[in-house]
Amino acid sequence: MMIKPSTSLRNEYNDISEFCKTQKQPVFLTKNGEGDLVVMSMETYEFREEMLDLREKLLAAEAARLQGAKTYSREEAMAELEALLHE
Repeated sequence: MMIKPSTSLRNEYNDISEFCKTQKQPVFLTKNGEGDLVVMSMETYEFREEMLDLREKLLAAEAARLQGAKTYSREEAMAELEALLHE
C-alpha cells in the first residue's frame, strides 16, 4: 500500500501514474495527515467496477435462489444452451 501526501500528486505525478499502472495498485493520498483521495489507473478502476457489478449479480442470483427461484443442474443448463444454439 502506498500512502503519499496530496502534494505528491502535483510533484510526482509521473511516478504515481507509473506505479498505479505497473503495480495495478491504488495510491492513497493524505491532506493534513488525514486520508483524502485514492488514485488508481483506469485499467484497475474498470476491472474493479466489473468485479463489483459481477458480485452484485451473483448476490442477486443467490438471493433469488434462497427465495425459491428455479435452479438448473450443469446438464440442464448445457441442454438449454444447446437448444438455443440450434434454434
